[in-house]
Amino acid sequence: MTMNSDANRPSNIHQTIPTTIHGRYLLSWPEGPGPHPLLMGFHGYGENAEAHLEALRSIPGAGSWALCAVQALHRFYDRKTEAVVGCWMTKQDRELAIADNVAYVRGVLEAVRREPWAGGTLVFAGFSQGVAMAYRAAAFTGIPSHGVIALGGDLPADVLETGLIGVPDLLIGTGSKDPWYTPLRLAEDQAKLEAQGLKPSTLVFEGGHEWTGAFRVKVGQFLATVLQNR
Repeated sequence: MTMNSDANRPSNIHQTIPTTIHGRYLLSWPEGPGPHPLLMGFHGYGENAEAHLEALRSIPGAGSWALCAVQALHRFYDRKTEAVVGCWMTKQDRELAIADNVAYVRGVLEAVRREPWAGGTLVFAGFSQGVAMAYRAAAFTGIPSHGVIALGGDLPADVLETGLIGVPDLLIGTGSKDPWYTPLRLAEDQAKLEAQGLKPSTLVFEGGHEWTGAFRVKVGQFLATVLQNR
């Protein structure tokens, strides 16, 4: 009788497997028959779609846009408030998480754009960790967009390698006292984008890692310009 040997069997095996998970998003349509331009936003670490939708609503002129706040797939409880919040990804299985998130956002976009009130104008917005998602949505979903708004977050290296081809308008902002996305890092991202032939608008406002009135006004002006250029 031949006995199976365990001598060559590894003790620890790292495998991944695709699965199905449900995401959620909040959608707010303006009054009127449309078609309406769409502003799709991605929240920061430890936030949720409700908080981000309120941030989008606070932008001057946002009442004429359809607003979509997408919640990160990876949910957890805020230890202080017990609110359900989210995180876009960690360093573990990073490439797979990026692919999952891009497919998720593409699915949300396709669902929203099937609505009869949806127009063709599309702008992505991100705050903090959600900035990377805004850039990746513009670069990788395959759905043409007309602007990216980035507040307090880095330009991802994978997007830089691919290029933001076809995105005509960019707005990058941060606070003068932001400890994570400093004005220096903003300047570095600006230089990288300009090296690709893009001309991002930028704003360093008085404040920290946050939405402020000054940045909201700048975003409102940016969105108005996008519509004018359409």
